Amino acid sequence: MKSFKLFILMTLLTGLLAAPFRASAEDAKKSDKYPLKTCVVSDEKLGGDMGEPYVFTYKDKKIKDDSGREVRLCCKSCLKDFNKEPAKYIKKIDEAEKAAKAKK
Repeated sequence: MKSFKLFILMTLLTGLLAAPFRASAEDAKKSDKYPLKTCVVSDEKLGGDMGEPYVFTYKDKKIKDDSGREVRLCCKSCLKDFNKEPAKYIKKIDEAEKAAKAKK
């Protein structure tokens, strides 16, 4: 009987200790700073029917100190179109960031 009570107590404690870690992962997804919910190339929903978005860091070769920008596309096949006119798509992301800041 003692071992059963100890087992129940350990199970409950494990669940209580793990709960903050689950919440922090969920909070990280909710506090995501990426301004768009759609692909800048195709306007398809990110994380929709195409599965997880294709995420990469774009670095402008003209800017020496450029640490890069996170870009999310609906799929990897949109990367080819993005690379043809990256400034056009980066501008869309910039405009979305400005609009998000204006709402706050």
